[in-house]
Amino acid sequence: MFKGAYTALVTPFKDNAVDETKLRELIEFQITNKISGLVPCGTTGESATLTYEEHKMVVETTISAAAKRVPVIAGTGSNSTEETIELTKHAEEAGADAALLITPYYNKPTQEGLYLHYKQVAESVNIPILLYNVPGRTSVDMLPETVARLSTIDNIVGIKDATANMETAGWIKNLCGDSFSLLSGDDATTLPFMAVGGDGVISVVSNVAPQEMSSLCSSFLAGDTESARRLHCQLLPLNKALFLETNPIPVKAALHLMGKISEEIRLPLTILSEKNRDQLRTALEELKITL
Repeated sequence: MFKGAYTALVTPFKDNAVDETKLRELIEFQITNKISGLVPCGTTGESATLTYEEHKMVVETTISAAAKRVPVIAGTGSNSTEETIELTKHAEEAGADAALLITPYYNKPTQEGLYLHYKQVAESVNIPILLYNVPGRTSVDMLPETVARLSTIDNIVGIKDATANMETAGWIKNLCGDSFSLLSGDDATTLPFMAVGGDGVISVVSNVAPQEMSSLCSSFLAGDTESARRLHCQLLPLNKALFLETNPIPVKAALHLMGKISEEIRLPLTILSEKNRDQLRTALEELKITL
């Protein structure tokens, strides 16, 4: 069971190459600030523009730098089932604790196609698998009934649900039970998501504020709902600022303002516009994040 706050890591670049030194430094920053786990090569990690070699290197580097101190859930999804199997096998061989598989994008599969895609991948590996549903990115929505079918496969152990739909989260919990990890993929609704049965979040915001997001989740799981609510309210301005433009544009800008990475991002994404930079800076300062 995966619980708590897991950071959807950015991939730092320098001169259009992965900056391994900065990636390792980011991982140390995360672990020092009590994050529950790390998720490389997801949407926030710009997986869509990484080469196979870069993708595998980022996964391997994260596993190496984490050194078993926290779990590593490697993003290995694609819109090709065979490609997904290849990347998931690599994550397993590299020593990842689990794999996160996005629903196939662009193809727009049916619910049966989604089921068969995940079933085939799961049967090809032994590593635990978390499903990832983000219809705003993929143009396909995996229904709770399909999630429930997939939850009966032994090594499909949870889901990152980024719908921000509390009814959907409730149905997944109702249909799949407490042994199936239910992680939010939408930072701003982490608290209400946990209130309807969620176990935590795979977070963009925790790239910047790992201690605060981790404390929100751990407080709620410990029954301290008042502390969780207070942290939820404190994080709202930063949640808003980090999604002023397409993720991961703002979070890379924030980490750059904090002096942690270059703001470099790969086309077709571009760096944060000046009109939104002041709002981001203000949100960081309000949370007393050192710039």
